[in-house]
Amino acid sequence: MERILQKIERIREYVRLINSIKDDCTARFTSDPLYRGAMLHYLYLLADSCISLAELVIKHKKLRLPQTYYEAFDILGENKILEPGFAFSFAKIAGFRNFLAHDYEEIAESAICRDTLSKLEDVEEFLRQIESSLELSRV
Repeated sequence: MERILQKIERIREYVRLINSIKDDCTARFTSDPLYRGAMLHYLYLLADSCISLAELVIKHKKLRLPQTYYEAFDILGENKILEPGFAFSFAKIAGFRNFLAHDYEEIAESAICRDTLSKLEDVEEFLRQIESSLELSRV
């Protein structure tokens, strides 16, 4: 359980970091390579950590092991750890992680600055549902 709590806190830290640098994203993303690199790096770490948390919860609950990153979220939905509809939608974070890992040079600033940053509250919802399911109290 300790690893799950640590992962939750790490995810919250990434969200805080991203929120702290997201102002004026559109202009900075295209003009400042250090900003672009930092934003993409933290988004990758955030997505990867959400996948890792899903896998940790699956192991903790002794559920069937996923064959793909997407399937990890499906398993959490099937077992009511996540709301099934939310699990299906949130599983897209796996594709986003893979995209960042392999195609990051082709990312348009609108995909990051408008689309992705507007979905950070989905990460908080993911954490809320995990904490609720595992009966963790948020400190």
